[in-house]
Amino acid sequence: MKSIKIVVLACFMVLSCNSFADVLTTTKQQAEAGNALAEAQLGAMYQLGRNGVERNPKLSAKWMLKAAEQGLVEAQVFMAALYDRGLGVSNNVRTATAWYEKAAAQGHGTALAILGRNKVAKGSIAFDYKSMRLRASKQIPTEYSKRFLRQKL
Repeated sequence: MKSIKIVVLACFMVLSCNSFADVLTTTKQQAEAGNALAEAQLGAMYQLGRNGVERNPKLSAKWMLKAAEQGLVEAQVFMAALYDRGLGVSNNVRTATAWYEKAAAQGHGTALAILGRNKVAKGSIAFDYKSMRLRASKQIPTEYSKRFLRQKL
């Protein structure tokens, strides 16, 4: 009985590895062909160390930048967070702000809030945008990576 469990587990692991390789290969091919979502997904894989790739902040930033430059709004916010924190890129608040501005121009709620342009956040309560921006820059790379990986190519 124990040997059957081991064989079943080994088969499952082989199938999982093949599945990861297939997903990675397909995503990489589409990213190299210029598909913005595939570029973002590849960046997300490198950000989280998923689907058979090791975590690599520089490669994550490289692929996410390609998606952001094509106008993928979530990738623009992702890049802003990377520049705010210096993850895989040099820390540069001005560049981060420029990416938030691009996303805000497309109506992205988080970018608008981070820039202090969200009408809800402008109420009578004193709001610390700098603190919110710091918290967001810590959460965005992980959360947006998970979102990208859930999307179908």
